[in-house]
Amino acid sequence: MRELVEQLASGHRLDKKSLSALLTACATDSHVLQLLRDNAVRTARQQFGLGIFIRGLIELSSYCRCDCMYCGLRRSNRTAERYRLTTEEVMACCKEGYNLGFRTFVLQGGEDGTHSDEWLVELISHIRSLYSDVAITLSLGERSEESYIKLKRAGANRYLLRHEAANEELYASLHPSSRGLQHRLACVEALKRAEYQVGMGMMIGVKGQTIEHIAEDLLLIEKYRPEMVGIGPFLPHHATPLGGEPAGDLNLTLAAVAIARLILPSALIPATTALATLTPRGRLEGILSGANVVMPNLSPSDVRAKYAIYENKASWGKEAAEGLKALESELQTIGYHIDFSRGDFNNLKQ
Repeated sequence: MRELVEQLASGHRLDKKSLSALLTACATDSHVLQLLRDNAVRTARQQFGLGIFIRGLIELSSYCRCDCMYCGLRRSNRTAERYRLTTEEVMACCKEGYNLGFRTFVLQGGEDGTHSDEWLVELISHIRSLYSDVAITLSLGERSEESYIKLKRAGANRYLLRHEAANEELYASLHPSSRGLQHRLACVEALKRAEYQVGMGMMIGVKGQTIEHIAEDLLLIEKYRPEMVGIGPFLPHHATPLGGEPAGDLNLTLAAVAIARLILPSALIPATTALATLTPRGRLEGILSGANVVMPNLSPSDVRAKYAIYENKASWGKEAAEGLKALESELQTIGYHIDFSRGDFNNLKQ
C-alpha cells in the first residue's frame, strides 16, 4: 500500500482496482490511513500554508421538490419544518457575516420552485452591489443552463453541485424522482461552460455503496477536475427511507478526502459539517486529511435546526459564524489559523 500512496503523492494516476485496494486498506489498517493522510496534509500545506478558508453558510430554504432517499428535506417528509428566508433576512446575514470578516457567502437551499431566476438575480445583484469584494457561492441544485448563466452574470462566482454517486444504478436508487446521473453531470458541464468555480462530491457509507463505487466517484472527480470537492459521511435522518441505516465510516471518509487532495492538489476541500456532526473532532480530522475550508453557519438562529438534511446537524458553537474565536482556538491546537481572504481556486498551482 505504501507504493500506491507514494504514486498518488507524486502525481501518478491510480486505476479503479488500485484505488479500491487503497480504500479497503485504509478502512482496516490505521498505519496505511495515517501514511495517506500525512501525504495529503503535506500537499495541502505546500499549496495553502497553514491558513483555513472560511465560508459563511446561509441556508435560504428548506423546501425541496426532490425526494432523495437520504435527505430530511425530501418532499415526502411531512414532518419537516419548512421555511424560506426573505431578501431582507439574507441581507442581514450578509451584513453580519461581512462585519465578522467573511469574504465568501454560500447561498444554499433545497430545490425550491419559488426561487425564480428573477428573485435570485435580484438577490445576488444586491449582495454584489454592497459587497464587491466577496465571493458568492451558490448551492441550489439542478437548474437550466440559461439560469446558471443569468446567476453568473448577476455576480455569482462558484456553484456547488455534488454528483452524489458516479455509479448510475446507485444514483438512481438514491434519487428516485431525479432525471438521472447523466442529467446531473450535464448540469456540471453547463456550470463549467458558464465559467463558475464548480464543486462536486459525495457521501461515504450510504446504503448500497461499495468500496468500488467510492473509487468510481474519485475517478469521476479526477476526470472533471472541479475546483471544489465536498466529501462527508452519510448521516441518517429518521423521517427518510434510510433513517435506520448506520452512519458512514470515519476512516473511510478521511481516506476519500485525502485521496481527493492528492488527485487535485489545488482543490478547495471543506472539512464538512457532516464530519463535525459525526464526531467532535471531525472538523480537525478533516483538516488533518488535507481539507482546507470550513463553512460556519450564518443562517438566522431560529431556522438552523429546520434545515435538517440529517439529524443533530452541528450548527452552533464552532460551527456557527458567531463562534469564530472558538474556531480559531481549535485550529490553533493543530497548528492552523483562519484565513479571512476569499480563498479563490488558484489554477496556476493545479
